[in-house]
Amino acid sequence: MTQPSPSEFPQTPPTRAEAKAETSSLGDLLAQVSSDISVLMRQEVELAKAELKESTSRAGKGVGLLAGAGVAGHFVLLFLSVALWWGLGLLLGGGWSAVIVAVIWAIIAAILYASGKKEMKTVRGMPRTVETVKEIPETLKPSEETR
Repeated sequence: MTQPSPSEFPQTPPTRAEAKAETSSLGDLLAQVSSDISVLMRQEVELAKAELKESTSRAGKGVGLLAGAGVAGHFVLLFLSVALWWGLGLLLGGGWSAVIVAVIWAIIAAILYASGKKEMKTVRGMPRTVETVKEIPETLKPSEETR
């Protein structure tokens, strides 16, 4: 029994990638890779834009609801302040009771201002998008010479 020669085996057709590699020049292949990277970068930018749009949409809705709650809370505090002013007015007189209520609100405002200022210093924008951009390899980022 003799072994068949390699030419007797049925030839498998080349894959699409093999056929393209055989018929394309190195320059064409590099141009295709460059084009693919360009498309990938554009898609990443679009993804970042979509993430930002979704975040701002949710934030806007939340801000609207919080603003409504703030207005309602303002009316509650206004009427409670008037009631306190009126109640103290029965004991101390109208002028002094107004001063006392105003000083209480001045102290509350100062505390809220200090807390808000401290909180604003910790705000960082778009953390996921910034992290995504930092993951881009240095070789894909444009250099100063190409700008």
